[in-house]
Amino acid sequence: MKRNLLAIAIPALLVAGAANASIEVWNKDGNKLNINGRVYALNYLGDTKNTIDEEGDKTTARLGFTGETQVTDSLSGYGRAEWETKAGKGAFKETRYAFAGLNFGQYGSFDYGRNDGVLKAITAYTDVLPEFGGNASDNDLYVLSARTNAVATYRNSGFYGLVDGLDFAVQYGDNKADSNLSGADKEAFGLNAQYAILDTGLSIGGGYATTTKAGDDERFKTYMAGVKYEAYNLYLGALYSHTKHDDAKVKGFELVAQYGFDFEVGRLTPSVAYIQHKGTDYKQAGSDYFAKYVEVGVQYDFNKNLTAVVDYKINLLDDDKDFGYAKADTKNTLALGLIYQF
Repeated sequence: MKRNLLAIAIPALLVAGAANASIEVWNKDGNKLNINGRVYALNYLGDTKNTIDEEGDKTTARLGFTGETQVTDSLSGYGRAEWETKAGKGAFKETRYAFAGLNFGQYGSFDYGRNDGVLKAITAYTDVLPEFGGNASDNDLYVLSARTNAVATYRNSGFYGLVDGLDFAVQYGDNKADSNLSGADKEAFGLNAQYAILDTGLSIGGGYATTTKAGDDERFKTYMAGVKYEAYNLYLGALYSHTKHDDAKVKGFELVAQYGFDFEVGRLTPSVAYIQHKGTDYKQAGSDYFAKYVEVGVQYDFNKNLTAVVDYKINLLDDDKDFGYAKADTKNTLALGLIYQF
């Protein structure tokens, strides 16, 4: 879902994900403005009370804007803002993105604000399931894998025009009020590199990020590596993630396979995945799994605006766990959803 449905971005943004649905509301004299939105009618079924996948309504709505202004032939400015509201129990509002920057063409782009952590480009290799998955992103276990406040990011596509398919990014954040891990971070630094082997459908990527927490001089260090293959309606993705702090470690493996069937109207994409993340001497958790499950799901794209989702999470854990900042449970969960986006 996240690969196909979540991200909309004008080319100047140079962030992971491609636009599938957005409305151009202004395009004149080198100035562009697009609007995007999404309503995700979603419900979890199963005996999953007081767990991370608690049953019930999970409906959300999003609204966002992207803009671009052409300054010279080789310089443009851009910005993105996006918000999400949860409609059901425990409703909340979240600013997902709020950043602005400059694009220097083949010399790269630079932006600042609330944006994806630099490692999210690598977690995207397996963060493609209809509903579940994505355990290496949007959580507190790995540095700069989630959306983060106050990050300055430099990105370059094609390595200054010298190597097609070779992209890299460097990111720095210094925000004592925001957190990539539990507690307030002093600073964070990360980088990634990706290489798409031309005309093969094969891409490889890796990244590194580090941060220090307030009151703690020991650095948290995260390493990630991923590979994906996307051709002939087949998608395969694999991810390895590793965070270390003192003697504590968190290691994760994610494997995903999808195949798309095209019909006269729409596209059917079944998926299967295996997800495993385990901590060793990590805070009060000791040595145990944060996540271990098999996913079987399917999504049907009627068109670029309308998608139906069925996703089933088969838990492989032996005991329910509550780590305070994360929960893990033994329950299986079925997700049913309908997505309308523009």
